[in-house]
Amino acid sequence: MNSNITTGAKNRNIRIIGVGEEGAAGLTADSLQLIQEADVLVGGERLLQFFPAFAGEKIVIKSSLNDLVAKIKALQDSHTIVVLASGDPLFYGIAGYFARKLGPDQLDIRPNLSSLQLAFARLGESWHDAVLESVHGRPLKGLAQRIDGKAKVALLTDEHNSPAAIGAYLQQFGMTEYDAYVAEKLGAADERARHYTLDELAAAECSPLNVVILLRRKDAPAPRKGFGFADEEFHQRKPEKGLITKREVRAFSLSELKLGDDSIVWDIGAGSGSVAVECTRLAPRGQVFAIEKNEGDLVNIEANRIKFRTDFTVLHAKAPAGLDELPGPDAVFIGGSGGELAQLIALCASRLRPEGRIVVNAATIETLHDSMKAMRDAGMDASVTLLQTARSKPILNMTRFDGLNPIYVITGQFIAGAEAEAETANGAE
Repeated sequence: MNSNITTGAKNRNIRIIGVGEEGAAGLTADSLQLIQEADVLVGGERLLQFFPAFAGEKIVIKSSLNDLVAKIKALQDSHTIVVLASGDPLFYGIAGYFARKLGPDQLDIRPNLSSLQLAFARLGESWHDAVLESVHGRPLKGLAQRIDGKAKVALLTDEHNSPAAIGAYLQQFGMTEYDAYVAEKLGAADERARHYTLDELAAAECSPLNVVILLRRKDAPAPRKGFGFADEEFHQRKPEKGLITKREVRAFSLSELKLGDDSIVWDIGAGSGSVAVECTRLAPRGQVFAIEKNEGDLVNIEANRIKFRTDFTVLHAKAPAGLDELPGPDAVFIGGSGGELAQLIALCASRLRPEGRIVVNAATIETLHDSMKAMRDAGMDASVTLLQTARSKPILNMTRFDGLNPIYVITGQFIAGAEAEAETANGAE
């Protein structure tokens, strides 16, 4: 017999039932019967108020879901439990959490219409091709790079990340090609849905129960694509040819960082912020920190952060100062160290997450030597690539090449098993 076969829902005594704004009136007769026959009814205060005649025990969902799960575990063998959830309990809802903690085979999940389904129905737009994001109980930070260029975006909000807050946030990044549609109190007798320009959205007063849909206008300029942007696109300090990691070196260094969608990145000695910009676009769900000691460069970093719609964090500090307060990185790029390279690499290596990498750009053989020694002293495998590139330049009616300064790209990573061996050796001491 296949032990992976799922048992029928009728045998499960924890029911999770989705409820809309119309309350009991929007439920099937079967769901209403399950609620009436339950021993315990669990839900937020607003949802529990839809069932004032329930005679059993009521448990209000508050902040501690761990405590709630423990209580349900203690009751489930002797009580029939119904959990009320808003709309579709598996769409940014509580059912996913319960499935992880209790096991999906313990649950009978009965979804209602989600707020997004209703919002798109009111708008008269399909939603299978929409980008879905939630800022409900989550920060707005990072939203810009996740939605930039997307034609259709749906946002779940909360009282802090309101439609007005979203409008102001998008204005900050110049994302004025978007118009908005806000649907409020969906399913209730006093539901409301309206269209807004971004300026109107930033000043809108809406019910806390709302869904925001962003629609990119068809006449908007084509969105920026790819990576390895031209040096000239960046705001930069220009002592000679621009204080910036050159495009060719930047593109190769990015490939060496091996970023994932949610990588945490430290860009140390950020300069113009070009690497931080590119890393944020490559890791839109991650966290990127640009650390720069020169106050004069912060203006350019901020200008590039806004221009490229990359919501990374800028820190005015001389590394390693300030790094202790940051989450451990998946990748570290060092474009400048202020003369403390060995100490900096040792610290970064000690904070790296599993399979993390350190990439250093060096213009001198002394920095190359110091980087490789520091990486090896930290127990890392160090490899180096020398990049010697040239760009075409017109001369009369012909073309010549203008050589760029050669750059050493040094990459450090821990060899598989090296960290465990080091820990064993340290323990033996």
